[in-house]
Amino acid sequence: MRVLVVEDERRLASVVQRGLEAEGYAVDVCHDGRHGLWMALEQPYQAIVLDLMLPGLNGYRVCEQLRRADVRTPVLMLTAKNGEWDEAEALDTGADDYLTKPFSYVVLLARLRALIRRGGPVRRPALQIGDLHIDPATRRCRRGEEEIELTAKEFAVLAHLGLRSGEVVTRTDLLEQVWDAHHEAASNIIDVHIRALRRKIDIPFGRTTIHTVRGAGYRLADGDA
Repeated sequence: MRVLVVEDERRLASVVQRGLEAEGYAVDVCHDGRHGLWMALEQPYQAIVLDLMLPGLNGYRVCEQLRRADVRTPVLMLTAKNGEWDEAEALDTGADDYLTKPFSYVVLLARLRALIRRGGPVRRPALQIGDLHIDPATRRCRRGEEEIELTAKEFAVLAHLGLRSGEVVTRTDLLEQVWDAHHEAASNIIDVHIRALRRKIDIPFGRTTIHTVRGAGYRLADGDA
C-alpha cells in the first residue's frame, strides 16, 4: 500500500515515513502543498497524511482541490491548531480525519488503518489463490486453515503480487509499490523477499505459487502456471 505524506517539518516527516515503512507501507514524502497536490493527482495512493500549514498551498486548499478533481483518496490532516473551527474547516474541505500535533504515533497509525479500511474505492478485497488466502485489510495470510506469519514487507510483496494474480509483475513495479518511488534499494532486495515468501507459503506445503518469469519478473498463480 502506498501512502503520501505532505509535511514541511522534515524531521517529523522522516519519523512518520520510517514508522509507516516499518509497518509495510510504501511512503512518498514531499514538503510543500503544490508539490503534494501534484503527486496526489498523478499517483494512486491508499491514503494521504496532509499537514495543514504548508508552504505554497495550505492543506485546506490541497484537500479542496483534490476533491474538486474527484480524487477520493482518504485524507488524514495534521495540524498544530486545535480549535473546533479549524477542525470543522478541515472536514468541510474534504478531509476524512483530523489529528492535532503533538500526536501519538500509535494513534496516527490506528486512524490511518481505519481510513484505509473505510475508503470504499481504495479498500482491497481478500484474495484467494488456490488454498492461499491473503487479506490486505487485516494483513493476514493463511494456507488452508493454517495461519502464516509474515513480516510487514513480505506481506506487502505478497499482497501486490496477489492483486495482480496471473500477471507478470516486474521487479521495478514491486520496488515502486512496496518501497517508494525514490527508494534506491539493493539490487537483490526483491530476491531476498521472494525467497523468504517461498520458504513460508510454498515449500512447507509442497506448493509452487510464486513463479519466476525469467527476464521479466514474477507471477503469483496456483499450480504450474
